[in-house]
Amino acid sequence: MTYYQINPIALDVGFIQVHWYGLMYLFSFVSSYLLAKVRAKTLKNWDNKKIEDLIFYAAVGVVLGGRVGDVLFYQFGAFLADPLLVFRIWQGGMSFHGGLLGVGLALKLFSRKYNEPFFVSLDFAIPLVPLGLFFGRMGNFINSELWGVETTSIFGMFVPRLGEMRFPTQLLEALLEGLVLFTIIWIYSKKPRPTMRITALFLMAYGCFRIFAEFFRDPSIDWGYLAMGWVTMGQILSLPMILLGLFLWFKAIRVRTK
Repeated sequence: MTYYQINPIALDVGFIQVHWYGLMYLFSFVSSYLLAKVRAKTLKNWDNKKIEDLIFYAAVGVVLGGRVGDVLFYQFGAFLADPLLVFRIWQGGMSFHGGLLGVGLALKLFSRKYNEPFFVSLDFAIPLVPLGLFFGRMGNFINSELWGVETTSIFGMFVPRLGEMRFPTQLLEALLEGLVLFTIIWIYSKKPRPTMRITALFLMAYGCFRIFAEFFRDPSIDWGYLAMGWVTMGQILSLPMILLGLFLWFKAIRVRTK
């Protein structure tokens, strides 16, 4: 297969340009809002105003955290040379791990505002996340960024601007971290679960999917492989997610028992 170069600008009317990458984030927030409305029908104390606040807090957290995280985790050298890089969101480059930390902080503030336990808010919000990840990875594909390693596999794509076959890890991650993860978390969350269990399952599943996908993904320009010729920054950042997920999973059991 050959990658057909897609214009990253979806709409250009002269005085304003609408980028596909920005539209993917818009689709993410809209899908999260619609899914939140569906979840609210089966749960108490979630009215429309509270859902709108949740999406607003999460949107600010994911954009700020995602961009800062990408610059610090993956483009630190470029950031030192050009600090304004952190503001060029339209060029792509958003870190999931940074976005996760940003959303965590935002939901902490949200929970304080509504005087609600942090993990109650988090368990409500987690099932809304994977579809957003799907749209984000499709934005990476459209921007022709985050390609995988060079390959001769039938699953590879010839990228004209690179002049070689690359593994389309954006599509792999869109499938695993987006659609598959959404299916797992959404089905699991349809029944009442102990507090922290939904969050724990997401952390473990995402961490495993991401570590697997990183074996096919070209490492960051700044860091390259960090150990043994295959360990990447994405894998290092995902491992604590799995460990935290395991901790929360078993902690939920102890809390329920008490």
